[in-house]
Amino acid sequence: MTERKTNRREFLETMGAVGAASAVIGSGTALAGFLADKPEKLAIDGGTPVRSGGLGSGPYGTQFYDEVEEQELLDVLRSRSPFRREGGKVVQFEQEYAAHLGAKFAIGVTSGTTALYAAMAALEVGPGDEVILPAWNWYADYDVIVLSGALPVFAEIDDSFGIDPADIERHITPRTKVIIAAHLEGCPCDMDAILAIAKKHKIRVLEDCAQCAGGKYKGKYVGTIGDIGINSFQLSKTITSGEGGAVVTNDPVLYERAFRFHDVGSAGRTCNESIGKGVLAGFASCNFRMNEFTAAVLRGQLRKLETICGALRANAKKVREGIADLPGLKLRKSGDIEGDLGMRIFLDMGTPERRDRFLRAVRAEGISANGPGGSAILPVSPRVADKATIHPDWPTFRSPQGQAIRYGAECCPRTIDILGRHGGVIIGPKYSEQDVADVIAAVRKVYLAMGAA
Repeated sequence: MTERKTNRREFLETMGAVGAASAVIGSGTALAGFLADKPEKLAIDGGTPVRSGGLGSGPYGTQFYDEVEEQELLDVLRSRSPFRREGGKVVQFEQEYAAHLGAKFAIGVTSGTTALYAAMAALEVGPGDEVILPAWNWYADYDVIVLSGALPVFAEIDDSFGIDPADIERHITPRTKVIIAAHLEGCPCDMDAILAIAKKHKIRVLEDCAQCAGGKYKGKYVGTIGDIGINSFQLSKTITSGEGGAVVTNDPVLYERAFRFHDVGSAGRTCNESIGKGVLAGFASCNFRMNEFTAAVLRGQLRKLETICGALRANAKKVREGIADLPGLKLRKSGDIEGDLGMRIFLDMGTPERRDRFLRAVRAEGISANGPGGSAILPVSPRVADKATIHPDWPTFRSPQGQAIRYGAECCPRTIDILGRHGGVIIGPKYSEQDVADVIAAVRKVYLAMGAA
């Protein structure tokens, strides 16, 4: 037993948390289970919690607001010119964001949802088309397909919570036009497998990076790997302006079509010399233009994106290493663990009952813990299952294939199973070494106690 304690302390030293761990060790009980495999009495059962106060993490971007965003906003306020203009904050942000990601084009829009809608327009998705998307996703992806008059077709997810490449091909028909790869809760999808399928069947790939701004897959930023990508800058995203979004692509025609769609059919405000007046004619469109105030905040936030992502990854890595030796441990799969943002550390607890017990117990130890979030199992949502639209004659479900398709739990049993057995802890970019040590201690304590039960 003494040898195990020594090894555990050496491990803490190598991961840079020895000071935090020592402070907790000094309290007598909090890390007893961390330094030995003898299960402790859980706080949920009357034991002493790892920490007295709850540890969570609010929105990431707002934690980094400072004089940088303030100055950017003051520039707009003093200019008395908050509308998108040549040389203004929106154009600057678009150019800087594209350059940061290594993409040719970026368009600032009002939200992640409007970015998705503009991407659908760019890909010419419309009535008669089918779009494959993961059953676990946010409503926006489903809604923009329906609002385009096309048919959503759900594929199962795998243990990354992203679309399962192995389940895509059985859903492909001659009408399939797009596959949506949604990188959820900071975790990149298996893009190589998805792109191989898309190439084989001559299908476009849309990357939804709303929950993964700054994430990477094999060294490339997500959103720049498929045909077109979108980002969201809503409050809960990596960087935030409250609302806002972006469309990213390397294809000049997709760029122009998306730009025209977001700006009432016009290409006059592109401010992109490589496009000029464009090659397309105008068409019925929307107004999803970003304003200068939103872009001002995002210019400031963009300068902090890598700081936020780096801190998240470093803290997540410490937690993964701190629990790596737990017997039978099974963590959420990642398409690229190095490019993963590390927003959450999810454990597969085997059953929903064990998962729920694990979450309650970890929360009782003073650490925020939850199941997969930020999305919904779309096929079981009543409005999805009932095919509710804004008008009874909306074209999406009027075609023979639209009338024949059925949603509900029967079309995604594996998705329901995977999400039901995974639970995990939140990671914050400003966690101290003490905070990280407490997360490790709480997970180890609960996991070992449950294993012994």
